Amino acid sequence: MNKSAALSTGSGLPAHETAYRTLRDLVLFGALAPGDSVTIQGLIEVTGLGMTPIREALRRLTAEGALKAQDNRRIVVPVLDAAALEELRLARLLLEPRLAEKAAKRASRDDLETLQATDARLDTAIRKGDVGGYLRENHAFHQGLNAIADAPILASLSASLWLRFGPSLRVVCGQTGTRALPDRHKDIVAALSAADAQAAAQAVEEDIHQGMDMMVQSLPDLLP
Repeated sequence: MNKSAALSTGSGLPAHETAYRTLRDLVLFGALAPGDSVTIQGLIEVTGLGMTPIREALRRLTAEGALKAQDNRRIVVPVLDAAALEELRLARLLLEPRLAEKAAKRASRDDLETLQATDARLDTAIRKGDVGGYLRENHAFHQGLNAIADAPILASLSASLWLRFGPSLRVVCGQTGTRALPDRHKDIVAALSAADAQAAAQAVEEDIHQGMDMMVQSLPDLLP
């Protein structure tokens, strides 16, 4: 893990928020793999941040389910089994299509252009085999879509779900390569352009099923 990369999200923020966002991104984009132990000293060395903000960030991420505290006081990145993946699928299906419906009723031309630009960067990452770029742009697309909905409670719940499967998604991408990765982003943008809430929800549902199916099929690679 590169220190400058780890700190890139925290410029100008208080130390505790810098630590949280830095550690969140290490989890979200798979720099920490399922089953990895996380230590305060190791994170201090990676991020250059102090013990207190690191400790607070670990507490927040553990409360959100992105990390897990074990009985021996070790903190680890959770390993997802088939049951957990299906729970995540169900939770995403309950939240994200509803956010897409709301977004379809609110999306402006600027919103659509932003989503299209993000999807274009994602396509470039796929062509280049850039797994890290794919993960970041895929996340940016979905979080951008959720932001358009202007439903902060639902969007926050959705963001917490992404933290739970981010490390496993990174493993899958590393195994399959980017060219095998599906998405329905263009269908989503087309539905938003037509202000078609039902089509937007359907496209998001299909996108979720494709991604979660791929993770379930790759389950042996996720388990230690």
